[in-house]
Amino acid sequence: MAAGFAVITGTSRGLGRALARGLAATGWSVAGCGRDAGRLARLAAELGPLHDFQPLDVASDGTGDWARRLLESGGPPDLLINNAGVINRPAPLWQVPAEEFSEVVEVNLVGTFNVLRAFLPAMVERGAGIVVNMSSGWGRTTSPEVAPYCATKFAVEGLTRSLAQELPAGMAAVALNPGIIDTDMLRTAWGGGAAAYPSPEAWAERAVPFLLSLGPSHNGRALTVPG
Repeated sequence: MAAGFAVITGTSRGLGRALARGLAATGWSVAGCGRDAGRLARLAAELGPLHDFQPLDVASDGTGDWARRLLESGGPPDLLINNAGVINRPAPLWQVPAEEFSEVVEVNLVGTFNVLRAFLPAMVERGAGIVVNMSSGWGRTTSPEVAPYCATKFAVEGLTRSLAQELPAGMAAVALNPGIIDTDMLRTAWGGGAAAYPSPEAWAERAVPFLLSLGPSHNGRALTVPG
């Protein structure tokens, strides 16, 4: 895929930040959002003025305003990556606080919907663009003590497959399992055991070329980053 415009949520941490750096290094213009304003400011300073990063919780009402600003300045994205996500503190489901369960659902599922609803009309009108909704190995299999997270990622898989049936020819929506990476989220679940897996930066060296290889023929597929 030739250099274009990518929108990535969750760019203030882990995978999102690594993807932004990797895509920018290939000549792509990147816009992103995240909850940590300080990290976003540092990323913006590092990557330069061709890129745009804004503090935002995708579960909030501000998602639409953010999207409208980007669409007015840069047009529809060629690549839309729904990466924002949180995980519950490991616990049996009946011990997970209701507020924590709600946050996982709001960010991982409602946030994905908010971003799709904000950007897809312009992408569909143009008839081009690739949507990547980040799933997980825990969106295809289950594990104890992370039931809220599993539930949202299973939902993302179903949402993506249904969306794929609605898109016009020339577009694609895929659910992507990134694999196992040493992120803050994995450390929440696995503690020090997460250190045995690749860093986000090492992962992005494989993930960016894979993402740039996606096209309309991948529509509706459940994919995993190779390696």
